[in-house]
Amino acid sequence: MQFVSQLGARSARRLACSFSILALVGLAACGGGGADTSVDGEPAAAGEGVSGDIQIDGSSTVFPISEAMAEEFQIANPETRVTVGVSGSGGGFEKFCGGETDISNASRAIKDEEVATCEAAGIEFIEVPIAYDGITVVTATANDWAQCLTVDELNAIWSPEAEGSVENWNQVRAEFPDEPLALYGPGTDSGTFDYFTEEVNGEEGASRGDYTSSEDDNVVVTGVESSNGGLGYFGYAYYAENEGDLKSLEIENEDGECIAPTLETIADGSYNPMSRPLFFYVKKEAYDTKPQVQAFVDYKLDPANGDLVQEVGYVPLPDEDLAASKARVDEGKLGKDPS
Repeated sequence: MQFVSQLGARSARRLACSFSILALVGLAACGGGGADTSVDGEPAAAGEGVSGDIQIDGSSTVFPISEAMAEEFQIANPETRVTVGVSGSGGGFEKFCGGETDISNASRAIKDEEVATCEAAGIEFIEVPIAYDGITVVTATANDWAQCLTVDELNAIWSPEAEGSVENWNQVRAEFPDEPLALYGPGTDSGTFDYFTEEVNGEEGASRGDYTSSEDDNVVVTGVESSNGGLGYFGYAYYAENEGDLKSLEIENEDGECIAPTLETIADGSYNPMSRPLFFYVKKEAYDTKPQVQAFVDYKLDPANGDLVQEVGYVPLPDEDLAASKARVDEGKLGKDPS
């Protein structure tokens, strides 16, 4: 599949295996992920009458989407039980390739070594893009000095070399106060950690280690809001949910503009390099043999349910990309997208 990206050179390379953001500007403004085929604005029902368990784990970033979809799906299908865990993208793939789950949520594409692990275990999967996100850098509301940071300044804070040496805000920029930095962020199993460290530090997984890490983004929220010098990052949905308690920072993009994360700037690609696609991975055997898994996957890809994606703080896929995701599932296209 061929897709055109508006994310700028570095981000375009990162998202080359993914999907177009072109159509999303109007989409976000209109507030939906495709034509609304629901009744009176209610989510579309799918697979009514199915029963059984569905096991999901993985990314904390994608968790709110799965949680929202699961709640509505179980209302329509009360004999189903959808369990959604949070182990981070990496932890989720460990369970998925170990045969423990039907679906794995991920805020990054599956790595080659994870593909190899699944192959060795005989696990065939389909990669399914589901939404777009913007990694959001946040401070406490008491922070009245930082409005916009550059990627170089983020690197000065988060690089491995900063550990034990960059400990105050005025070391990031001279005009900032002599206020201790209190850093919070995702753990190393997180796809958000992988994406952020590669964009900011130039190497996936390269980060200072002396920060408070957690696979639970709510721990990051609590830590940042409780410290005047707090700084952290996570998916946009967690900022949107806690907007009154946190301040989001603008990030200087590849055009030298300070851009705040919003549904619109994530959609049009101007919030770069922090915009990215989100995925879920479905086990082919589970989709083929468990009617409840097939019904739930189809439910997540129903254009009528795009509003659920936006309600939890993410940008729904435009119609053409949602159709492409559905086609991958319908055709049983195995493995990660090589494009």
